[in-house]
Amino acid sequence: MRITAELSLYPLEADYLPRIVAFIEELAESSNVEIVVNQMSTQLRGGFADVTSVLNRALENSFADGRAQALVVKYLNADLPISEPPDLDLAR
Repeated sequence: MRITAELSLYPLEADYLPRIVAFIEELAESSNVEIVVNQMSTQLRGGFADVTSVLNRALENSFADGRAQALVVKYLNADLPISEPPDLDLAR
């Protein structure tokens, strides 16, 4: 089964950006998962096992130093075309 996941990492510290970048870079190391990053979130797409294992590994590594952070994830059991902008033509 292919899935899509949208995630946002919130390090609870003033200098949050390096932790977010490191988290995204670790996610991007996987060649089995498609990743799209924008200003609001990061989307992952691929097989269920691939997406969840990549995310679990990156999260475990990010949590390892003990500094507080929150990760918000939405999972969808569909293969959304995350690299294409949505069609927002509401006139149809």
